Amino acid sequence: MELYYEEHGRGEPLVLVPGFGTGLWIWYRQVPAFAERFRVIVFDPRGVARSAAQDAPFTMRDLAEDLAALLEELKVEKAHVLGASFGGFVAQEFALAHPSRTRSLILCCTSYGGTGHVPPKPETLAAIASTKGLNTSERVRENLLLAFSPRFAAEHPSEVERVVNLRAENHVPESAYLRQLQAAVAFDASARVGKISVPTLVITGDEDAIVPHQNSLNLAASIPGSKLRIIGGGSHAFFIEQADEFNRAVVDFVEQL
Repeated sequence: MELYYEEHGRGEPLVLVPGFGTGLWIWYRQVPAFAERFRVIVFDPRGVARSAAQDAPFTMRDLAEDLAALLEELKVEKAHVLGASFGGFVAQEFALAHPSRTRSLILCCTSYGGTGHVPPKPETLAAIASTKGLNTSERVRENLLLAFSPRFAAEHPSEVERVVNLRAENHVPESAYLRQLQAAVAFDASARVGKISVPTLVITGDEDAIVPHQNSLNLAASIPGSKLRIIGGGSHAFFIEQADEFNRAVVDFVEQL
């Protein structure tokens, strides 16, 4: 599987795994900050933007092995692995399959999946469902807006527009959306996260409408020795809205190892 990737900075390797339907562009508030301290590795997952497309079913474990192959190609023996939302599923699978290659694990606005995950509120699910009649670009815009807090969207419309434009510039075929959705629905690490043995930070916002923060509480309670950080007022896109606080929390966690 050919993946498009970029490297920035020098230091201990830190790989950032993007969320559903997004690519390396989603980390525009993280890469400059982290590159001052780390060798930052970002990439487009299979089927997304500049990476090779493959219209065939895959699992989260398959995506974790894509990441393992990328790190092998880059001669990275061990990395800090940070995953957000859907990317957090991939990060969990990577840490479970390759603990010796995982220096630390940072799980952002994510869950362990399965029937035990806490779903969005009914009004959020209704808002997502209401986009079904829209064309692709309209649906993408509306779903991205759900990731931001209403307050941030009102006060920083240009920043939200920047995210919408970045998403539009980095094409994701409908088939890739479908394959990611299938993998996400099938993901269930609830009975396995207790076996994660690497230093772990679970971090989320307490106003996340997409992946309610109770999921992070449950995740942290299930991973032995993990640390939990809740960002007050944080939405699903808290790593954009409150980037400075998020970035500092990640750096502080890693520097304490």
